[in-house]
Amino acid sequence: MKDKENKNSALHVQKGIEQPPQTNEDAIGKFLGSKKALSSADEFLEPILKGDRTMLSRAITLIESTNDQHQQRAQEVIEKCLPHSEKCIRIGITGVPGVGKSTFIEAFGDYLTKLGKKVAVLAIDPSSQKSKGSILGDKTRMEKLATNPDAFIRPSPSAGTLGGVTRKTRESVVLCEAAGYDVIIIETVGVGQSETAARSMVDFFLLLQLPVAGDELQGIKRGIMEMVDAIFINKSEGDMHQKAKLAEAEIKNALHMMPPQASGWTPQTGLCSALEKTGMDKVWNMVVDYEKAMKANGWFVENRKTQEIKRMEQSIMEILQSDFYKNEKVQNIIEQMRKDIYNSKISPYNAAHKLVDLFYGK
Repeated sequence: MKDKENKNSALHVQKGIEQPPQTNEDAIGKFLGSKKALSSADEFLEPILKGDRTMLSRAITLIESTNDQHQQRAQEVIEKCLPHSEKCIRIGITGVPGVGKSTFIEAFGDYLTKLGKKVAVLAIDPSSQKSKGSILGDKTRMEKLATNPDAFIRPSPSAGTLGGVTRKTRESVVLCEAAGYDVIIIETVGVGQSETAARSMVDFFLLLQLPVAGDELQGIKRGIMEMVDAIFINKSEGDMHQKAKLAEAEIKNALHMMPPQASGWTPQTGLCSALEKTGMDKVWNMVVDYEKAMKANGWFVENRKTQEIKRMEQSIMEILQSDFYKNEKVQNIIEQMRKDIYNSKISPYNAAHKLVDLFYGK
């Protein structure tokens, strides 16, 4: 009886979905509709170019699918959308959990839409390492922005992906740009592993920091400080304003010791309060100044081209890995290899070589 009550409780935690696959293919099939819905990439293209948010959502669901048929159609849709992309500014936002990223993005997005901008938010929710599930609650945390006709919010599970972004985030960016969004905001799961993946798909990278200084400043990893274009101290309101000013001074000193960026840009700092919606103009003006400066010196275009080449190289790794685990010969023996490693009968290195040789038919 007790188990039954727990199961029906609102506090009952549902099990997540093992990754891969990242998505529920049955649910995706129902969402996308009949097979006719996949008959032509043009059926996706025209509505997307008109800004149809429902079709944009369906297209992103399509590219997140691990189904081979869906993947083939997804790539066709992306190819169709590519000529209509590259017309926006891409902003990456990161920061430790609790710094107020979602609150900031809602305030920032609201500010931008009032300027006449169309804003797309690709929010990455952390997946549980135990259950593999995600809450995907960004639309509830950005309730006002979610109902804004000039904004589009798409939460996706990180699914354990390094860098705090999903493997399909880049493709989602292309679709959002084709749909006419001027500003694409990518919210990462936060500092903790490697933010390189997030940095490699945006133009401007913003780090939000809590109003702390001194020893607490050591919590900001050197690697992330070398990648960011700006650091803003959020929650700089009320009694925390003075602490925020001290933190900004500490960060400015720390940035002076960082090596110069290849772009020639000097990382900037500032104060903001997502709660009071202050400092949003300073953030946007900094982004505009950055875009103008980087386009003037040629870095803006060069950086995007370099990012596309890196994306190709990463795609090669993803395709090889996918083909490896789908290989029937590998599937027949890999579980035994895992048991042998567990029982110390073979080293992980030798097991990997045997599996790779089997994959290549050696």
